[in-house]
Amino acid sequence: DWISLVPSATINYSRSAMKRKIALFVVMLSVLLVLPASLEDDWSRLVKKMSNLITMIEDNYYQDVDHEEMAFSSIRGMLQTLDPHSYFLDPRQLMVMQEDYQGKYSGLGILIQKHDTRLVVISPIEGTPAYRLGIRSGDVISHINGESTENISSYDAMLILRGEKGTTVEITINRAGLDKPIHLTIKREEIPLFSVPYAFLLNDDTGYIFIRNFAATTTQEFKEKMKTLVGQGMTKLILDMRGNTGGTFAESVKLSDEFLPKGKKIVSIRGRDSTFNREFAALSGKQYEDIPLVILINQGTASAPEIVSGAIKDNDRGLIVGEDSWGKGLVQTVFSLADNAAIALTTAKYYTPSGISIQRDYSSFEDYRYYRPEAPEEERQVGYTSGGRKVLGQGGISPDYTVTDDFKPLTSSLLLKGAFFGYARNFADRKTPLSKSAVFPGQGNGKTASSEQAIVFDGRFSVNDRILDDFKLYLLEEKIDFENGGFVVAVDQIRQWLGRELISSVYDDIEVGIRFYMQRDGTVRKALDVMPEAENLLRSP
Repeated sequence: DWISLVPSATINYSRSAMKRKIALFVVMLSVLLVLPASLEDDWSRLVKKMSNLITMIEDNYYQDVDHEEMAFSSIRGMLQTLDPHSYFLDPRQLMVMQEDYQGKYSGLGILIQKHDTRLVVISPIEGTPAYRLGIRSGDVISHINGESTENISSYDAMLILRGEKGTTVEITINRAGLDKPIHLTIKREEIPLFSVPYAFLLNDDTGYIFIRNFAATTTQEFKEKMKTLVGQGMTKLILDMRGNTGGTFAESVKLSDEFLPKGKKIVSIRGRDSTFNREFAALSGKQYEDIPLVILINQGTASAPEIVSGAIKDNDRGLIVGEDSWGKGLVQTVFSLADNAAIALTTAKYYTPSGISIQRDYSSFEDYRYYRPEAPEEERQVGYTSGGRKVLGQGGISPDYTVTDDFKPLTSSLLLKGAFFGYARNFADRKTPLSKSAVFPGQGNGKTASSEQAIVFDGRFSVNDRILDDFKLYLLEEKIDFENGGFVVAVDQIRQWLGRELISSVYDDIEVGIRFYMQRDGTVRKALDVMPEAENLLRSP
């Protein structure tokens, strides 16, 4: 969730011996800051205390200690006393951060997800090593380099699967319908990591673009998607940044600039050190200043996408639909350490064009991390948009129209267990009773006993009661618990998720399934309803 990724300082330190590797923390303390003379004595005493503590542990602890881990833990503890967004990056975490920023990584080219104890392949990426070797959606990776994946998270599995270009990794796959596992040795290659993965028309003239995060390539990816959609007849845009937790500050400014006329304020940043103070405004010559715009946000929208949302709202350039965003108004700068480690340190606050900070109160880290609702209105900073609308600070970006994203309990449970995905894979493989007579794309009606009763995957496809009954049979066979009462309450969400996964599996195209889902999504539908108001904003003086 850092938004400034340029290493603006390099901090070097040395160690007298490998045995005393833990001492790197003390040395780092002594060189991180150049202190005024009045504070030098206090700082020296602190460093001496730490040095004595390290010696005491080294000499008296009952077993050998991991010096590097102790040093890293000490640094983490120090940063945790500052704010929720200053943190330490060990070499592996720094590698992932840099890959996300650059928009590429070295690996196999698969999307993975944990379903209970199973590590499941959601989809191979076309043209990658995994795709060429025939890895399929629904394959279960049981072992990586001989180690079971049962008790590791999908994040830890990702770290193991990634590595240096040209190196190899061994995986074992269990595939439905095969008696024996598949053993593969795969050479890692450079894989593009798209931050704008989905873009399509929702109807004849309204485009939809989803931005996953903000990386070095985000604005360029966005412009390429826009060019395609405009060529297909798009004249209005819904920009979905729900669940987008941030990325690079520069790209959030560049993306905002695509929509705003020259001279319009985008964001300003202010720090204790005035060298961090900057104001950013739109430049001329951008091509999407006149397209009606609605932005979607939710509680998971944080940092860089909040900059974009704030710039659009405060300039009355478009409408915001969804939930209050997270409220992260702090800017981090990444400072490099030796040994391929780094710290992300908060160096400034940012302010929207109306002059407000959207940073939520973090005096209680626990409340902050679990999303405490915003402060009462009378305690919040007040600003005004260019058109005179009131906006509030200290609580994220507030939508113009509120639509909640809450899942029903059964929907959440079925998602966590991979039930929708698992059923869809079985259906695509014709392993459920209803799927045996289904008419798949390009198949025609010749293979069905009764085309009137068969499920047909075409433009009129919908999740009917027969599919729901077939899904219930799957849940019973897989011993996935559900109650009929809970099923009835969640049935609309269940239909939506079944449609998404069935279409993705049958068409072997994730984006087609997501388009089906978004055409029925409550927040998207509200955005379509208020689009005429977004058009009127463009006509306002």
